[in-house]
Amino acid sequence: MIPGFATPAGTAAYRARLGPAAAAGHFRSWQGIELSSVGLGTYLGADDDATDGQYVDAIRRALELGVNVVDAAINYRHQRSERSIGAALRRPIEAGRLRREEVCLTTKGGFSAASQMDQYVRSGIVPPEDVVGGIHAMTPRFLAAQLDLSRANLGVETVDVYYLHNPEMQLSEVDRPTFWRRLRDAFGFLEGAVSDGKIRCYGTATWNGYRQPPEAPDFLSLPEVAGIAAEAGGAAHHFRVIQLPYNLAMTEAFTRVNQTMDGEPVSALEAARRLGIYVMTSASIYQGQLTRNLPAVISEFLPGLDTDAQRALQFVRSTPNVGTALVGMKQRAHVQENARVVSIPPIPWEQFQKLFAEG
Repeated sequence: MIPGFATPAGTAAYRARLGPAAAAGHFRSWQGIELSSVGLGTYLGADDDATDGQYVDAIRRALELGVNVVDAAINYRHQRSERSIGAALRRPIEAGRLRREEVCLTTKGGFSAASQMDQYVRSGIVPPEDVVGGIHAMTPRFLAAQLDLSRANLGVETVDVYYLHNPEMQLSEVDRPTFWRRLRDAFGFLEGAVSDGKIRCYGTATWNGYRQPPEAPDFLSLPEVAGIAAEAGGAAHHFRVIQLPYNLAMTEAFTRVNQTMDGEPVSALEAARRLGIYVMTSASIYQGQLTRNLPAVISEFLPGLDTDAQRALQFVRSTPNVGTALVGMKQRAHVQENARVVSIPPIPWEQFQKLFAEG
């Protein structure tokens, strides 16, 4: 197990090593550490050795080119994505070419294959009434088992960000009071995991929750979720990050005014800013759908880039209050292409808002 976690000194050294290759605005400072504005996701791909090898190569190349955020979940490719990340890190760290303190590792718990969930239920780790859809739970004992397995897969003692994965799924089968109780119990466990040194902080990785209209059955109020964290961990709680989908085709996090802060309606991204919560976006190029045939206006207002994939990433990372735009990359060629934005500054607001008005 590799000790350590992302630190201010480690990530500052990583940034300095890139030198002028990284444009101003590529790195974002969060809790003193420097995070790249583009992160590598590991959701897609077959459950086979060939894909594992692709991911290992892609992750190592991304780390060389200025991408120091790597994201996974225990259910991605049936744990193989986490194991690929661990394999990618081990050799350069042992060789002294990389330090654990330079890299932000994020993963998620909450989902398990139906057959595995049955085993958790039979062993008494998860009460059957706490399982939703046969594959989702967020009880403390279940999360504890998943977190320890993720740490073993990644080969690290400490995960930088641990997400509760799609907690809004629970609302398909339980009422709001039950949901809030389950969330409070989950956050209580995660606060303990911080104290135990297993994670540095935690968050929620959602698909629908934060971008739905308030009347939707699976809508999540970010201020209420943060309030639950305060109940679980006090004013100094460790609920610090959210992940949600955002891209040129799914702009709700920025455009939909569905959250309420101090009586004022705001977007999810603005609510996160006011709460001091860092935002990582998933589906930044919409699983490849935004890598071709973008409207000409996108090229006009996002200059200096060569491909639609780069333009789609530039849009996301230039959106106010977005911290890191995650993009799935399992091929070295895609890493090379997407890392081009490392050397390009994000679009300033004055220009960005014109693009949005055009759209």
